Amino acid sequence: METAEEPMTPFGTFTAQSNKLQRQYQALLDQSTPYVTYRWVGTSVALLLFFLRVFVAQGWYIVAYALGIYLLNLFLAFLTPKFDPSSDALDNEMEDGSDEEFRPFIRRLPEFKFWHSATRAVAISFVCSWFEIFNIPVFWPVLVMYWLMLFILTMRKQIQHMIKYRYVPFTIGKARYNKNSN
Repeated sequence: METAEEPMTPFGTFTAQSNKLQRQYQALLDQSTPYVTYRWVGTSVALLLFFLRVFVAQGWYIVAYALGIYLLNLFLAFLTPKFDPSSDALDNEMEDGSDEEFRPFIRRLPEFKFWHSATRAVAISFVCSWFEIFNIPVFWPVLVMYWLMLFILTMRKQIQHMIKYRYVPFTIGKARYNKNSN
């Protein structure tokens, strides 16, 4: 027995189309998951095109600065472990003094989410660089110096952490801690 289709409202049509587009976008993301190198090469090329656009147009420095701060924030979340081993060691000592159990390294921000957020941010920045409203006049050397200071101050803690725990963030496979570290 066939049922008569109810007429679609404009909102229902829009919802159906947006759901279809979301499923197609998610399918593309799912297919791109195993191709880590190609994904990052594509993001790097998009970032290079954005930098070329900013350089040629001689503007949109505030957009580039905002992108730089956002990418720095993503990078720090990518390097940071989800569970801090220094606080875990203190907890273990206070409990019963037992040996440290092996805990695999789990990132606060997984690589795929890092790539996806970075790619979206670069794409949004590139689009913003074509609208004059985002071309706010600033003295760009001040922004570069301020960004470098932020980078050094925030990375100092990360570098000290990596040295103390002999953390290797970029290895083939997964990042790890050296078990013999003190």
